[in-house]
Amino acid sequence: MPTITYRDALNQALREEMERDPDVFLMGEEVGVYQGAYKVSRGLLERFGERRVVDTPIAELSFAGIGVGAAMVGLRPIIEFMTWNFALLAIDQVVNSAAKMLYMSGGQIPIPIVFRGPGGAALQLAAQHSQAFEAWYAHVPGLKVVAPATPYDAKGLLKTAIRDDNPVVFLEGEMLYNIKGEVPEEEYTIPLGEAEVKREGSDVTVICHSKTVAVALKAAQQLEADFGISAEILDLRTIRPLDVPTIVRSLRKTNRCVIVEEGWPFCGIGAQVVDEIQREAFDHLDAPVLRVTGADVPMPYNKYLERAAKPDPAKVVEAVKKVTYLD
Repeated sequence: MPTITYRDALNQALREEMERDPDVFLMGEEVGVYQGAYKVSRGLLERFGERRVVDTPIAELSFAGIGVGAAMVGLRPIIEFMTWNFALLAIDQVVNSAAKMLYMSGGQIPIPIVFRGPGGAALQLAAQHSQAFEAWYAHVPGLKVVAPATPYDAKGLLKTAIRDDNPVVFLEGEMLYNIKGEVPEEEYTIPLGEAEVKREGSDVTVICHSKTVAVALKAAQQLEADFGISAEILDLRTIRPLDVPTIVRSLRKTNRCVIVEEGWPFCGIGAQVVDEIQREAFDHLDAPVLRVTGADVPMPYNKYLERAAKPDPAKVVEAVKKVTYLD
């Protein structure tokens, strides 16, 4: 099985879906001639031409609105935001148009659109360019929210998102584009709403998504080596819909849980997961659920403060020690 980067897996998904369906097109800043700010759209302009790979001005609200209109008449637009931080300028189109149109039209107008691009913190991009917005979009009825952690998941989930008849917010970890993983050459898709156990364990369930999957896996290795704790790593993959049955199955086995996310703690993804756990799996818990999140501050520019504000393996290890009563 070939080993490719996260960005190349996304590129394959775009290319294959544009080959499969002539109604699919890509629109965004620098997606064409420059081949994407992160080179995800490399080679697509040459292959499909400027009618299907459309460079736009720096005007997120306008081209997101064009995408919604195109979806309303039956096309399948993929709208690339250079970063989800810039998508704040387009949030009216995403939330008030794309998410609500099917409902407000009485089911007559589906909106098959994907909004995608990098999100979360990178390295010293400071407060305005280092934000994880999963919880914002997952709060909105009518949107599906996806945050893949691996090249395999990125390709399979993006292909499914493009084929979905509902608006999908597709958040790519900004620090994940260069990571490598095995991706099959044959056709495959991954259903939205299915979490995956990335590492089997018996003592504690660590629930994570996107960049925090790698953090959790490193913590699991340390927990096994230093304390003999077997951590099960559960990757949500899709934030909305949320795969509650898989979460519950894991907790019935481990009886303890730590949730890791890059976003802020207040009203975060972890808060929603804790609510689902206390309603569906409370009797299986042997300790309170703990959360490891980004710090509740705007992201600092200083690299040492930035490091302190992010989730890391040491913070996950400490949380697991608390729920297993080693600390």
